[in-house]
Amino acid sequence: MGMFFDHRDIEMSRVPPITITQLSPKLSNKVERGLNSRMLSSAIPIQVWAHRDELACTWLDLLETMHNSRLLESRLRELIRLKIASITQCKVCQIARKSDDVDEFDVACLSYLDDHFTPAEQGALHYAELFASDYMAIDDAIYDELYKHFSVAEVVELNMYCALILAGGRMTFVQQAYET
Repeated sequence: MGMFFDHRDIEMSRVPPITITQLSPKLSNKVERGLNSRMLSSAIPIQVWAHRDELACTWLDLLETMHNSRLLESRLRELIRLKIASITQCKVCQIARKSDDVDEFDVACLSYLDDHFTPAEQGALHYAELFASDYMAIDDAIYDELYKHFSVAEVVELNMYCALILAGGRMTFVQQAYET
């Protein structure tokens, strides 16, 4: 089972986290399930979001649906997640490993230009980098490249996954909702 942290372990959080014992049973159950499945890396961001219990539950429901009902391979999703984490500087996201299919060599490069990655991985990494840092540069040529490797449904999932990971990482970073 994953670890829960008491609010005293999070000195730098800009929003005071709700203690684990104060989480609603519904949210506590979702957090425990998320930690056990490696969907979540830490309970701390959710402890912050718990000030809006219903919204936190809804966010976790969406995350869990994307985690359990996916078309994209776990390796590709992990590469995308880590690429976006390198841009958002989310400490929780950078440290966590959610797939055993990605090793430290993969993490060390994460460049869409690196031949270590397959053409599909390169295309997805390029897209994720642009999505998180220069979304105005995403044009028809980028989508044409994606469609060489992915179905329409997979491209839609890639879009939604990038959006969810980017938003979560940015929220966690600006709230500083992680262990010190």
